Amino acid sequence: MNRTLVLLLGSSALAATAGAAAAQELNLICSADQAICERLVSEFEADHDIDVNMVRLSSGEAYAKVRAEARNPQTDLWWGGTGDPHLQAAADDLTMEYRSPMMEELQPWALEQAETSGYRTIGVYSGALGWGYNTEILSEKGIEPPKCWADLLDPALEGEIQIADPNSSGTAYTALATLVQLMGEDEAFDFQKKLDANVSQYTKSGSAPVKAAARGETGVGIVFMHDAVAQAEEGFPVEVVAPCEGTGYEIGSMSMIAGAQNEEAAKTFYDWVLGAEIQSMMPEAGSYQIPSNKNAKAPEAAPDLSEVKLIDYDFAEYGSTERRSELLSRWDAEVGGVGN
Repeated sequence: MNRTLVLLLGSSALAATAGAAAAQELNLICSADQAICERLVSEFEADHDIDVNMVRLSSGEAYAKVRAEARNPQTDLWWGGTGDPHLQAAADDLTMEYRSPMMEELQPWALEQAETSGYRTIGVYSGALGWGYNTEILSEKGIEPPKCWADLLDPALEGEIQIADPNSSGTAYTALATLVQLMGEDEAFDFQKKLDANVSQYTKSGSAPVKAAARGETGVGIVFMHDAVAQAEEGFPVEVVAPCEGTGYEIGSMSMIAGAQNEEAAKTFYDWVLGAEIQSMMPEAGSYQIPSNKNAKAPEAAPDLSEVKLIDYDFAEYGSTERRSELLSRWDAEVGGVGN
């Protein structure tokens, strides 16, 4: 064999090897807290020969990105964040059907999420909506800690409440949908218009309000209860509240993107992250949600949902494209776009 042929064959082999290596990538959107996202990526890369390109986005931002890239998907997998935008993505055919072999290990509520979406998304964790308040701030100002939704309208709380924008945040959209189901639509918007007088900021991220409360920048942050628990566990003076009238909850979800460039890598991550061992590890990264794997160990500090008055949250209706768009448009017109 002459030298030129050997070099050509060698170059072809190297190119093939490089191509194979390049194919072992995963483009991931993570809609949980940054620390949780980074922990998942580091653990996965340690166990697999797959490089993960991760971007952290709130649920609403993630949905917008997936929708914008529909003709040329740049994302393979979307993990975490509230289930409503995942269901909307499924209804819009932006995600693909996948039935993981891990499904038999999952909680009924995780499987119900899959069934509702035509198996285009699945539940990975659950958590109830509530808020966290800074005990020191409220005590110093002589403000009675809010225990019910109605208490949040107390004039003494003017400028002391933060909640996210429901356009970008799945947490805030869950709050919006919860109030509508709890009070009725017109009553819920009347409540939010009154609440607006006490809101100092509509944040981009769903967990940001309670982090601000923990740092002493605001008195109350309306968030998922597990996000408030995370701040309390870190030693901040945060008390966690489940609203007395009742509250909604999330089924944090995961979806594979239709037309994913790295489908096999996405399936590998999908199956891996549903495992009991991985889900039991999450508290180490500050995650206090209820895991979807029946064999995973729930965090000791996680809110006991059996002690929380939960509404019968209609994921199918409030995760639909039409209903979600209606509520967000009305919120923009009557709450978010007024005086802000």
